[in-house]
Amino acid sequence: MGLDFFRDNTFLVHVVASTSSVSVATSLTHPLDSLKTLLQIAAGPSQQFSLSQVVDRVQKVSGLSGLYSGLGWSIVGNLLGLGGRFGTYEILTAYYKDGRKSSHVYIHEALLAGLTAVVMPKSSTLVSKLLPGYTPNVNSWNYTIGLLSTLPTNINTTHGDMLGALKQCPWLLTGSGRPPLASEVREPSKIVSLEGWNALWKGLRPAITQKCVYGGFFFSTWQFLYLAMLDWNSRDMNPPPRSIDEIDPVSPLASSLAAGFSGALAAAASHSFDTAKTRSQSIVIPKYIAMERKLLRWEAPGNWLERVAGMSPADRNIMFRGLWPRVLCCGISSFVFVGSYLLTVDYLL
Repeated sequence: MGLDFFRDNTFLVHVVASTSSVSVATSLTHPLDSLKTLLQIAAGPSQQFSLSQVVDRVQKVSGLSGLYSGLGWSIVGNLLGLGGRFGTYEILTAYYKDGRKSSHVYIHEALLAGLTAVVMPKSSTLVSKLLPGYTPNVNSWNYTIGLLSTLPTNINTTHGDMLGALKQCPWLLTGSGRPPLASEVREPSKIVSLEGWNALWKGLRPAITQKCVYGGFFFSTWQFLYLAMLDWNSRDMNPPPRSIDEIDPVSPLASSLAAGFSGALAAAASHSFDTAKTRSQSIVIPKYIAMERKLLRWEAPGNWLERVAGMSPADRNIMFRGLWPRVLCCGISSFVFVGSYLLTVDYLL
């Protein structure tokens, strides 16, 4: 009775299959994602923690169960993100295939659809601008620097670009004191009360860039492997198939393996942007500092690419921290997601 109900509701079958697949894949790989995030946040120009050190600290502070912190939010975020990404991808590829004799999608079309699957939602991020053309008073700057215990007293001689150095520490430049500790904002309500609703969109620009690169590499690589497997299946067919639709379909296991490899490759290609997103999200910016940035027209430091992608020039040497945990996480997640989705759809239908 239950299977007959699902067979009569194809859309519901895909909803159930996608929801369960995302939940299983996210739950399985969430500890790896947590380790990746901790490695990215703990990295600094003078000290970089190893994977064993991060695991040891997590075990001392919260136990290994702390690696599952935020699992519910990750599942909800992946449900919305993967739903929009695959939905937009299917719509675009259906447009490409419209009017063709076969359901063939070229690799460059898969690449473009993967990129557009993230860019389609028109999102905007608040980019702060700082002091264009402003020349600080030398006496005032020297007096201020003398009060800052975190900076060396000979900064004028050791660092030629004093304004550029202070831009790395905006709370020092604005005179607002030190930023609060991240441990003070553990709940969504406290985050909103401290940083405002804009905090929920923090790191949006590097996140969009990362998803674009990831989606383009993932779908184009997956399509390339899918066509290669179809070509392999057609070698023993007699007579040879006239179109791609006459070739035997790829097995769920082979498709899952291709998705896992594609996810790992896409993760490696987009990891630097993921690091920029994670580090920008981990920085606590109270509302009064954000207001000062807006009033002072704060210009984000860095070159053109860093400003567009939302990267910090101070993080140039640590952009690939946590690479292998993320590659492993995305590879396993893609394999489990595609495999469980195909098996669930095949069972219910």
